[in-house]
Amino acid sequence: MTDTPPTPDASADASGASTLVTAWKGAQARLKAARIDSPSIDARLLLEAATGASRMDILTDPYRVITADQAGVLDGYVERRLAREPVSRILGRKGFWKIMLNVTPDVLSPRPDTETILDIAMLAHAQHEAFTVADLGTGSGAILLAILTERPAATGVGTDISVEALAVAKENAANLDLDGRAAFLRTEWATGFSDHSFDMVVSNPPYIPSDDIPGLDPEVRDHDPILALDGGPDGLVAYRELAPEIMRVLKPGGVFAVEIGWDQAEPVKALFEDAGFTDVRVIKDLGDRHRVVTNGPDPRTNPIPKN
Repeated sequence: MTDTPPTPDASADASGASTLVTAWKGAQARLKAARIDSPSIDARLLLEAATGASRMDILTDPYRVITADQAGVLDGYVERRLAREPVSRILGRKGFWKIMLNVTPDVLSPRPDTETILDIAMLAHAQHEAFTVADLGTGSGAILLAILTERPAATGVGTDISVEALAVAKENAANLDLDGRAAFLRTEWATGFSDHSFDMVVSNPPYIPSDDIPGLDPEVRDHDPILALDGGPDGLVAYRELAPEIMRVLKPGGVFAVEIGWDQAEPVKALFEDAGFTDVRVIKDLGDRHRVVTNGPDPRTNPIPKN
C-alpha cells in the first residue's frame, strides 16, 4: 500500500470544502516545501489523527469531506511539524516493531534502527521458549515489550534511573497486556541484580558524544531527553559501565545485544571482549551501518523464523 495521495478528480472538492485527499496533499506540500523528511507519511499520520480516519479510509474514500474543526486541528499539527517537532511527539505515540507505544518528552522516541536488536532476539530464542530478559535503560520499554510480544513464554525486567520514563514504560506494558510478564525497576543499569540472573540482556544506551549533541537534527536535539542521548566526551561512557555489568548478570551461554553509533563498532566490541565475552560480532542495520554489538546469532547469515 502506497503513501502517495490519490489524485483528486475535478469533483473532489466542488463544494469548496476540504476532503481527505485535498487535506493530505496540502499538508504534504507544506512539509515538502520545508524539506521535512518523509512529508507524505508525516502528512498522512497527522491527517489520520486530526480526522479519526484510517489509512484505508484515506485511500478508499478520499473525497470524504472533513470538518472545519478537523482542518484546524490538522493545520495546528502541521505547524508544529514545520517547527521540527517529531510526529511521535505531536501525537504522543510511536510504532516500533509490531507494537504501538506511548511516548512523552521523558523518553527517547523509538527508531527503526533499534529493531536490529529484535532481529537478534528472534533468532536467540524460539517462539515458545521460556527465558528471562533484562532491558537496561529501558526508556519507553520499547525493546523489552517488543520481545515479550513475540515470545509469549518469556518474562523480563526493564531498568532506568528516570522515574518519569519508568511510568511511561509501565503504562505501555499495561496497554499491551504485558504487565504480568514485565517488571520495571529504578536502578542504574543492572545494579541490585544477582549474578547470572538473565538469559538475555539488551540495551540502547546513550552514545552521542557530548560535543556532537548541538549539531543533531532539531527533532532529536530539542525533543529527546538529554539523559538518553549524552554518552559523555567520547560517547562510550555507558559501554564501559555496561560491559562488565552485563557479563556479571548474564547466564553462561546467554545472549547480549547493545545498540551503538555507526562509528563505534570497534571500541565497543573491544570493551565487551575485555569484559570476558567471546564471539563478539557487529551487526549492521537495514541502512548497512554498524548498529549492534552482540554475541548472539547474525541475522544476515541465519534466517529469522516465521511466527
